[in-house]
Amino acid sequence: MKSNRSIALQLLAMSVGMLMLAYASVPLYRLFCQVTGFGGTTQRVAANTSGAHSTQRTMIVSFDANTDPQLPWEFRPLEKTITVRIGENRLVAFHAKSLTNAPTRGTAAYNVTPHAAGKYFNKIQCFCFEEQHLGPNQSANLPVSFFIDPAILDDPETRDVTNITLSYTFFSYESANKSKFGKSL
Repeated sequence: MKSNRSIALQLLAMSVGMLMLAYASVPLYRLFCQVTGFGGTTQRVAANTSGAHSTQRTMIVSFDANTDPQLPWEFRPLEKTITVRIGENRLVAFHAKSLTNAPTRGTAAYNVTPHAAGKYFNKIQCFCFEEQHLGPNQSANLPVSFFIDPAILDDPETRDVTNITLSYTFFSYESANKSKFGKSL
């Protein structure tokens, strides 16, 4: 009798633990990607304090902008491509415009390709860190401040990289914050 009760409690505890792990998996995966740069996830830093200094080597950075069909916005980079010195702080902007007569909210997802370069692409300021609000037919320029860590030159996977693409997709805030179970996160 005791062994059946013990087994039942262990199974219940294991089921609860697995359920908790399922709910925590998305934030844990996001944290893993941010720490490692896995999947082209960029790094977020407060400033270029790594002692990184600008080198003479340059890299071409391209910008890509997409909008989920559920968000009635026009979204594009102000510059499609720039050349930057590795280690140099740069500021670029994207333009967003609401195409509706109602207030809207959006949130941006981002990545870098090639994926191995993600851990060296450091964003100091980015619109993707916050929910964006646009009023009826309102437009806004959204800044991104970044630098490419010179350590990219020492990594065998990335030292020959000459082009990086920073890609954003804007989603409706409401649809981006729905879990697969239909509940808001």
